[in-house]
Amino acid sequence: MYAEERRRQIASLTAVEGRVNVTELSERFDVTAETIRRDLAALDKEGVVHRVHGGAVASQSFQTTEFSLDTRSRSAQTAKLSIARAALRFLPNPGGSVFLDSGTTTNAMAELMVESATGPQYSIVTNSLPIALYLSTKNAPDVQLLGGTVRAITQAVVGDPALRTLALMRADVAFIGTNALTLDHGLSTADPQEASVKSAMVINAHKVVVLCDSTKLGNDYLVSFAPTTSIDALITDANAPESFLEGLREREIEVVIASSNLD
Repeated sequence: MYAEERRRQIASLTAVEGRVNVTELSERFDVTAETIRRDLAALDKEGVVHRVHGGAVASQSFQTTEFSLDTRSRSAQTAKLSIARAALRFLPNPGGSVFLDSGTTTNAMAELMVESATGPQYSIVTNSLPIALYLSTKNAPDVQLLGGTVRAITQAVVGDPALRTLALMRADVAFIGTNALTLDHGLSTADPQEASVKSAMVINAHKVVVLCDSTKLGNDYLVSFAPTTSIDALITDANAPESFLEGLREREIEVVIASSNLD
């Protein structure tokens, strides 16, 4: 595990548990205590956690930092691919309609849809430039890219034209990515315009499936776009804290732990 991914896991654990200690983290990640101390120092400097004697406590601030699509695509790659593969079982019957949100995990899902036995035999609406371009090269029969303004950092289409189009649409299933998820504040992201498009997809879908690797659990970003009551199913990886998953199940959300075995 790379240092960046380990630190994201530590940040998520701290947010969920409220407090972590060096010894337990050292055992969990099979690294030295000194390595964990360096991780906590780096996270403290970023304002993600607060260092305390023997460990760290959760920061109460809302996050605003966004990373480029390329940077995010290199984070938690195995987890994202396993989540994307698990999401395939939530596809509607061929001929059904799908919203595909912008994001690295939904990107992976689009690629797997092409490889699956049925292929992309769905009516697909997306605000993701990479997804639309990829599916168009694979001769997907019915793909609509929403119109609007392209955000360079995420390559997502946002703005009033996208929202007006979504207001007239309905989908059998919306596959939604997120920067963060908490039990109290639900799904959140950094940009208000992207939040608006995500929210419209959630509102106008019969079923909402959230694709969220464990590093995002317990974190809060600036703009909330959907409460947990809007989620039908959440797909995450095996590193997700069990206490957090139990909280989701208590809210009658189907929780799917994606297998890391991708054979």
